[in-house]
Amino acid sequence: MESFEPKIVGFFCNWCSYTGADLAGSSRLQYPSNIRIIRVMCSGSVSLLYVVRALALGADGVLVAGCHPGDCHYERGNLLARRRVNELWPILDALGIDRRRVRLAWISASEGVKVPETVESFINDLKTLGPNPLRKEGELHDVGV
Repeated sequence: MESFEPKIVGFFCNWCSYTGADLAGSSRLQYPSNIRIIRVMCSGSVSLLYVVRALALGADGVLVAGCHPGDCHYERGNLLARRRVNELWPILDALGIDRRRVRLAWISASEGVKVPETVESFINDLKTLGPNPLRKEGELHDVGV
């Protein structure tokens, strides 16, 4: 039997989390290839529709990463992201999707080491959940993973 390797879509804010991922890469820190990072200007710009669509198209998990609260380039965007993720829980419950498939993380530009730690932790949690029930066997639509 083949071991399950979760596919993750990551929405990383341009100013902190994406820069942290870039620092991880330039520091030659390895992180799993299970994640496909999409750079967004702010974690607050991530629509709930993006998250639900990634899951509906077969991603096993979605990671929204932004600046630490109080450090947002747009002042309150990360607080908006936190509010949106909290608003997502009842939607996921109604769809029968375990809410642990969506994770919110605060990663600053100087925390390159935190990127692989966060991704690996999320992968381990997703492995215990198993494949996304919305994904058909072996199928993953155009979500970038």
